[in-house]
Amino acid sequence: MEKFGKAQSFTRLEDVRFLKGEGRYIDDVAPENAYFGYFLRSQVAHGTIAELGLDDARDLDGVHLILTADDLEAAGVALDMWSLRMTNVDGTKGAAPKRPPLAKGKVRFVGEAVAFIVADSIDVAKDAAEMIELDIDELDPHLEIAPGGPLVHDDVPDNLAYDFGIGDRDATETAIADAAHVVTCEVADTRVAAVSMEPRGAFAEPIENGRMHFAFSGQGVWGPKGQIAKALGMDEDDLKVTTPDVGGGFGMKGQMYPEYIVLVHAARVLNHPVRWIADRSESLLTDNAGRALTHTATLAFDTDFRITAYKVESLSDLGAYNGQFGQGIQAQLFSRVLTGVYDIQTAWLNTKGIYTNTVQVDAYRGAGRPEAIYLLETMMDRAARALGIDPWDIRRRNFIAPDAFPYDTIVGETYDVGEFNKVLSRVADEADLQGYAKRHEDSEKAGKLRGIGLCYYIESILGSPEEDATLEFTEDGRALLYVGTQSNGQGHETVYAKFLSDQTGIPVDRIEIVQGDSDRIARGGGTGGSRSVTVQNNVTLQTVAKVVEGFSAFLAEVEEVAVEDVSFDDEVFRIKGSNLTPTMLDAAALAKAKGRDDLLRTTETAKLPARSFPNGAHVAEVEVDPETGVTRLDRYTVTDDFGNMINPLLVEGQVHGGVVQGMGQLMMEQLVTDEDGQVLTASFMDYAMPRADNTPFMKFTTEPVPSTANVMGMKGCGEAGTVGSMAAIGNAITDALWQRGVRDPQMPYTPLRVWQMLRDAE
Repeated sequence: MEKFGKAQSFTRLEDVRFLKGEGRYIDDVAPENAYFGYFLRSQVAHGTIAELGLDDARDLDGVHLILTADDLEAAGVALDMWSLRMTNVDGTKGAAPKRPPLAKGKVRFVGEAVAFIVADSIDVAKDAAEMIELDIDELDPHLEIAPGGPLVHDDVPDNLAYDFGIGDRDATETAIADAAHVVTCEVADTRVAAVSMEPRGAFAEPIENGRMHFAFSGQGVWGPKGQIAKALGMDEDDLKVTTPDVGGGFGMKGQMYPEYIVLVHAARVLNHPVRWIADRSESLLTDNAGRALTHTATLAFDTDFRITAYKVESLSDLGAYNGQFGQGIQAQLFSRVLTGVYDIQTAWLNTKGIYTNTVQVDAYRGAGRPEAIYLLETMMDRAARALGIDPWDIRRRNFIAPDAFPYDTIVGETYDVGEFNKVLSRVADEADLQGYAKRHEDSEKAGKLRGIGLCYYIESILGSPEEDATLEFTEDGRALLYVGTQSNGQGHETVYAKFLSDQTGIPVDRIEIVQGDSDRIARGGGTGGSRSVTVQNNVTLQTVAKVVEGFSAFLAEVEEVAVEDVSFDDEVFRIKGSNLTPTMLDAAALAKAKGRDDLLRTTETAKLPARSFPNGAHVAEVEVDPETGVTRLDRYTVTDDFGNMINPLLVEGQVHGGVVQGMGQLMMEQLVTDEDGQVLTASFMDYAMPRADNTPFMKFTTEPVPSTANVMGMKGCGEAGTVGSMAAIGNAITDALWQRGVRDPQMPYTPLRVWQMLRDAE
């Protein structure tokens, strides 16, 4: 571990400027002379646009431009955004209904953009929007997560977006029929909002040589660069894309949105900067939502309670259109960890995507893996109850054994390492499992219901395994590290700078991390799927090795010794027969002085040979007040296997954040629409989120088993907290409610719902 990171907690370098209010977010860096953009949005979920009168609004003083779909089409803008499509069980491709950046002919969800107004101020733009005569003939909306109903798209029969399957259906059905024990449950996974601290926002401006600059709050600049350029018929070289500080992304900011295409087109038409920042209600209406699916799942067991088969049939709500990755979330990505940490040799997953008259559903922290693990770990708990076996024991009986690794799952994933029993034993000690009976007794005496829940999760690191890095030495004695990932608040500036310092001896305060600029960085995979630190540090190692090789040859030439006589010990170069010990910055300065500028900038590309699979156990304890339905998350314990950690402090912070987002979904968060498709939770008055006063202190430990999928032995950690927390908390609440006869609890466990479930059970 010494070679690849000191594994020391190191406080975040960027926090000083953030805490002092010196962060530079989109609203901070937008040009001062920029016009303001405002989107007129549909107030109905489904309907035909009968009238769109713009004359009065266009005549309003201070209005510079109003765009509709017809204007975009006339200018040659593509009215069809790109999206991933699944392959169906019959070999055909999933549906691809056109998604225009501005609604054309019909509106398909509340909040869909119909027109874009550009004005001197946001107030003038809003005034103009009120003057637009928008008349929509309403149609019946399709809101149920089920095939059939009113068609969202005329060319998509039954509203069926895709029909994806993986595994062996026939073998699974046979194994279920022959099983000693069979447990079947229906499990819901509600629709939630990402609710990033900084709303989505962007600006576009003309720059030198007829080029355009687009800046936005996102998770990577290269995807939007290609998609915007293609939509507008631009050469990619004529579009510069940047991202400043980002106040949270959580997957929601990892995709393209229609506003970005419209914004760049408007700035190009006006030859003037244009800015747009969503307000909070606009975000809750139009940001891609997360989760939103239902399952019917079956586990089959032999007489020793070993799993013989697992069948999952899911219906996934895609919203009105394909999100950029929407079709893949509950299909391909869900399947990555379908069988979790259990030795299941026979399984079948069939998931169908359904279009509804709601906002799109796409990636949200974990993207498919939290949904898969929530279902499986809920099923393991329900099976334990049905079969009369301890939920910890049923897991131990089915764990993949340590000597079975590398382990090939039935869906084609290869888990490299894992010692699940070891991790489970550690979390039992850390959670004081032995003391639970006393805590349960104390809660009973107080008239409360106490429950304990376990989740053992595994997740698959996603995204491109390849990344670039460039290390440049400046004339003023600094080192610039150019990276292809994008921080959304995770602390990349700290992690990358400290890691580079550990490998080179360059002081952290002399290192600058350069990210989010398509002109300065040729390409990159962006941030998503917990890939960033593992993939980026891997290529940083290779870049450093190339720099050391170049400087060693240079120093050998200067000192007139053989290359083999020059070594580097991660801090200084040592030259045999000389007492000189130049640092890397010294070597760079000497190279500059001798005209060797070729040594001052080095770029490398590296590709990980395989994915890593972080895993771990979460234990939650809750206390329920049966009189009010109020549920308190009382204790929370995590023992993770993240392999070798670069910065344990930041890892723990990532876990805390992920756990709280899982807690939010289980206990309070839900995007709700009425029977007409109106969103009832479009403000913080109606959309609840966790706060400090209902979030417990968390106990965090690790039992590392270094990954073999990268030389550093690392496993990603950014989404693991959410993957593990949902089932742990859900199982704890189920345990509490089971004592009063509740047999089919479902999220979200709000006080009213918990109270009602208890009353119904009575």
